[in-house]
Amino acid sequence: MVRLNNASIMLEMKATSKEGALRELAALAAVACGRFTEEILYSVLLEREALGSTGVGNGIAIPHGKIKGLDDILLCFGRSRAGINFEAIDNRPVHLFVLLLSPTSKAAEYLQALARVSKILKNIDKRQQLLNCTTREEIVALFTAAPTPS
Repeated sequence: MVRLNNASIMLEMKATSKEGALRELAALAAVACGRFTEEILYSVLLEREALGSTGVGNGIAIPHGKIKGLDDILLCFGRSRAGINFEAIDNRPVHLFVLLLSPTSKAAEYLQALARVSKILKNIDKRQQLLNCTTREEIVALFTAAPTPS
């Protein structure tokens, strides 16, 4: 099971653009994983975004990608109360970002992690709670709680 930890959570992103948000998340992931630079992770995210925005609507974006040499799936969370224009499918600003990076060798686990994150973020109550959380611990608890049926 993929875990989110306090070190991989940003309670208030400073970015005001899609590129800025991706850079900020890449920097957070670089520190969390300690193995890749912000630039390398940013380029992985940009490459994925070139295929189509990972802004899935309802104020959510799930930037993700696969990277060779990563040991385990990495999950990071960022929040922008102001919202960021992320070219989401519903053209609304994005407030909740869940970054998912996976080793190229863990395709099945990657898809499971993506499905779990999507299920959590589909729930309107969980989205509201994520917007209202004041501590990293509350966010970790929301992501580690048993999923609620949608």
